[in-house]
Amino acid sequence: MRGKIVKGIAGFYYVHVPEHGVFECKARGIFRKEALTPMIGDDVEIQVVDPARKKGNIEKILERRSELLRPSVANIDQALLVFALHQPEPNLQLLDRFLAMVENAGIDVVLCFNKADTEQGSEGEALEEMYRRVGYHVLVTSALEDRGLEPLKKVLHHKTTVFAGPSGVGKSSLLNLLQEAVSFETGSVSRKIGRGRHTTRHVELIALDKDSYLVDTPGFSSLQLDDFSSQDLKDQFIDFHPFLDACRFKGCMHLKEPVCGVKEAVRDGKIHPSRYENYKAIYEEMQELQKNQYPRKTDKNRR
Repeated sequence: MRGKIVKGIAGFYYVHVPEHGVFECKARGIFRKEALTPMIGDDVEIQVVDPARKKGNIEKILERRSELLRPSVANIDQALLVFALHQPEPNLQLLDRFLAMVENAGIDVVLCFNKADTEQGSEGEALEEMYRRVGYHVLVTSALEDRGLEPLKKVLHHKTTVFAGPSGVGKSSLLNLLQEAVSFETGSVSRKIGRGRHTTRHVELIALDKDSYLVDTPGFSSLQLDDFSSQDLKDQFIDFHPFLDACRFKGCMHLKEPVCGVKEAVRDGKIHPSRYENYKAIYEEMQELQKNQYPRKTDKNRR
């Protein structure tokens, strides 16, 4: 039988086989010899050893289409980044950091701005328009009022989608509505700190149907940026791409260089200032991280 690993606990892998359910499996010893570790999301072939108790062995791991390290998941088709319009306020630098990481992984992105029920004035519309202009597919939802769920279900169909976003933005509430068979523990936003309490404790695939899966991930307040270098960061800001030919230097970092097409686009309103300022802040952070990882040798060290 062929199926997909949806969960792994203490050396056991739980494989969802469409129309047959979930089988508890062990991995063959040959995987250890080949230094190949099964991952959540792997498509596998299993041999059933106890049909009544739904137990089996993983015989083969099929070729992976993609692989994420954080969270550790294979064969992701797209990432759905969920941020709240209010409570907590959207942290756009955090959003742009995550967009850069997903772009670097080569995975499609859908942005979801949740809690439209709490949106005030035109802030939500401006945020939605801003990221649509960047080039992203943007959805606006309200788990409280069941708003925007049909378009959300449509983008999830026939896909394996990783849900990610800070705590308190309503990911678990959205997942409860999308998959009634699975009830997630939903948290509340702490009034004291304005952030959500972490409610997701492990990575697990949830089968919506025979070939549509959701991956919920632990809430986060910061992200690691060590998967690629600061020199590559500019390539992950897709709204910079149309203006690169106007840069004088081929390796322009769009910072202090003269005749820079990206900086001109920011001045002309073709790139949103927030995106550019976040790019600079993330670049500086990555530069500092690289300095700490690879300190320059002093004269004393050279001797």
